[in-house]
Amino acid sequence: MGIVLERYRAGINVGGWISQSSLAPEHVAGFVGRADVERIASWGLDHVRLPFDYPVLESDARPFEYAEEGFAAIDRMLGWCKASNLSLVLDMHRAPGYAFGAGAEENVLFSDEGAQRRFVSLWREIARRYRGEGDGLAFELLNEIVDARGEGWNRVARMAIEAIRGEDPSRHVLLGGAGYNSAAGLEALELWADERVLYNFHFYEPFLFTHQMAPWTPLGGSGVSQRYPGRIEGLERLKAHFGGRRPETREPIGPETVFDRAYLAAMMAPAAEFARRTGRQLYCGEYGAIDLADLESRIRWLSDASSLLEELGIGRACWTYKGMSFSALGGGGEPVSREMIGAIAAPGRGGTRL
Repeated sequence: MGIVLERYRAGINVGGWISQSSLAPEHVAGFVGRADVERIASWGLDHVRLPFDYPVLESDARPFEYAEEGFAAIDRMLGWCKASNLSLVLDMHRAPGYAFGAGAEENVLFSDEGAQRRFVSLWREIARRYRGEGDGLAFELLNEIVDARGEGWNRVARMAIEAIRGEDPSRHVLLGGAGYNSAAGLEALELWADERVLYNFHFYEPFLFTHQMAPWTPLGGSGVSQRYPGRIEGLERLKAHFGGRRPETREPIGPETVFDRAYLAAMMAPAAEFARRTGRQLYCGEYGAIDLADLESRIRWLSDASSLLEELGIGRACWTYKGMSFSALGGGGEPVSREMIGAIAAPGRGGTRL
């Protein structure tokens, strides 16, 4: 369904480096390096998705003044990727007036003109600096949109895309859907005639499996683990943990629910239908399963999710290379397993080298 954007077929996120981290100079200097990118390439992947938080590039104390040391970190990653024949998606994970995990008080981007000016200006500066790069660099405007209806996001996204186009008419731009980039949230997006505007969603279904016992979610403290594939476990215990409310987020569940490949396909169906109906190219910027899941279940889930995305012609990037509770690396810095790396690599790319 659709043609896979050849340079962004199967990749991995490098989260926790210049996003969702202390951003301390010693962390930025030492978290990843050229050898990590060479390893990613050896796994048979073709790109890196690089989340960044806006304070890397711009201080709240000095808006519209851009930090060369922050751009230097991005430049290093871009150079490493080019040396290893990998493409790069540059993803703004946190923006002025916006953080996907924050409440309404902090998330003012869709209503505050000052935050919008900073957001648009920052993307204009990024586009200006990288306009000489080819198709091996793509821009993802914003991570996990919390605007449920999409109206505010469509307006702000249009301003940003127009600013980027003023500097770089041909850059690929990824536009994420509403509802935390859910597959169903794609329907809220404005459709562009510009074929280099691509549409992005994230896939963490079923949440009860991919985020089982995650302490930063309502599932933390439940003590209930799920296997994949398999019938849902601990439903009554989960209900008690949730105080009688349904222990789920988006997906339908019940005592007879089975988490399997058919279930994943059903959860991915809104994205497939969006691509079929609109003819637009899709990209899945994040998918993965928490390392609290048992390894064999995690491998089977990743294999099914990867193969479904491949069959639908949707490029993808697994979450994540290192740390962040979804790591492809073990505590000693070695890959968790050869089978797991194979599950996220694109079929037919010549295997993996660990």
